[in-house]
Order: sequence, then structure tokens, then C-alpha cells
Amino acid sequence: MLNGIRVLIVEDEAFVAATLSDAVENAGGEVVGVARTVSEARELIRRLTFDVVVLDLHLPDGDVTPVLEALHARRAPTLVYSGDELPEKIRARHPELVALRKPALPGRLMAEILKARRTGL
Repeated sequence: MLNGIRVLIVEDEAFVAATLSDAVENAGGEVVGVARTVSEARELIRRLTFDVVVLDLHLPDGDVTPVLEALHARRAPTLVYSGDELPEKIRARHPELVALRKPALPGRLMAEILKARRTGL
């Protein structure tokens, strides 16, 4: 389904990150990195080549706005995967973001990753 799409996962919960990684790989994608903090995410965004980012909104070292801004600057397709709704300030700044609430079925996640890659959102 994902046919070699390179995915960067930004998720602080180890179990969720591992589940996402397994789902991506089982769907034929490649996980190029997993970041658990804002600072790790910013570093990986600078260093790695990827096609899509799956981003949790709640990371232990603070606000994800710098991550979103870095992704926006790179025009990187991003899928928000979080337990909460998108805050209004994020929705207003990034109206193109697609957000799924945890938990979502792996098939739905993979379909949204594929859609984000195709549409560039």
C-alpha cells in the first residue's frame, strides 16, 4: 500500500511509536526515524529525507509549533495523530492539516499517510 514511502514518526509514547512503525512497515513503507521530543523532531527534520510525517501534538518538552513551522517550511506532508482535537490556533495557521484521533485503525492511518503523500498536505 505505501510502496516505499518514507515516514518520520514524531511520538513520545514508545508503544504508540512501535505500533505505528510496525503498521508502516507492514504496509510496505519505510520508517526513517522516530522522534520523541520537539528537539529530536527538529533535528531529524533537518537531517533526514522523508515523504510524510506522522505527528503527535503532545510531546514532553513543549509546544509542537516549532516542529509544525519547520515542516511547513519544507512543505512536508504531515498527518497529525493525537488524542485531542487540533487547537484552534494550529487549525488557523495550518488549515491544510489532516488530524486523526487516537486510536485509529491501522488501515485508516495508512490510507491517510498515502493521501497526504499524494496531495502534498
